[in-house]
Amino acid sequence: MIEHRLKTVARSALACAILGTAGAQATAAELDGVLAAANDIHSQARSAQARVDELTEETRKLLNDYKTVMKEVEGLRVYNAQLERQISSQEREMAELNQSIDEVTLVERQITPLMLRMLDGLEQFVKLDVPFMQDDRLERINRLHDILDRADVEVSEKFSQVLNAYQIENEYGRTLESYTDELELDGQTLVVDFLRLGRVSLVYQTTDGERAGVWNQAERAWQSLDSGYNSSITAAIRMARKQASVDLVTLPVPGPESAQ
Repeated sequence: MIEHRLKTVARSALACAILGTAGAQATAAELDGVLAAANDIHSQARSAQARVDELTEETRKLLNDYKTVMKEVEGLRVYNAQLERQISSQEREMAELNQSIDEVTLVERQITPLMLRMLDGLEQFVKLDVPFMQDDRLERINRLHDILDRADVEVSEKFSQVLNAYQIENEYGRTLESYTDELELDGQTLVVDFLRLGRVSLVYQTTDGERAGVWNQAERAWQSLDSGYNSSITAAIRMARKQASVDLVTLPVPGPESAQ
């Protein structure tokens, strides 16, 4: 009986030993599975963190790009506002310019007849004036008539040249001048020296200095002078030609007209 019990106990201990070994092996296998799962979780966590970091960097770049674009948009908004003001200003200037063009066209239509009347009046004045350098003065007026007929010359330039002709005629009234020219006198053509003292006196003297005369504007004719004026006229001619210093000379001048 005891032997039987001992055999039973031995069998029971052997069974427990076998069962304990099997349980330990099962626990080790479970731990390996847990560790493997933990490693997988850590690996996925690292991948997820890397992806989060990547998305964070992309988001930061996109935010910086957005801020840059917004600054450009703001700059363009300010620039467009300035352009709108400039365009408005240019439109006003264009309107004013168009109005000015219309006014200039009107002025051109009015100023051309005025210039023609000015030239006609100047030509009549030259023909009635003391006859000094008359051919040159009338030639200047003829050139101005030709210029007025030209389409390639601006109206402003035409008017400027007409005014310049008036200024030249005005200067003649306050200058001393001497020049050599031909003179028809008593059926003869003489080469003489003319002396002009403004428009007050116009005299001539032959090149030999022996004969002289003065223009009588009232009679529209030349009047001979006595030989007493010859030296004074010669000296005045030299002064007019810058060949002698300015000095007092005696020249014939017309007397005052009596009041009517």
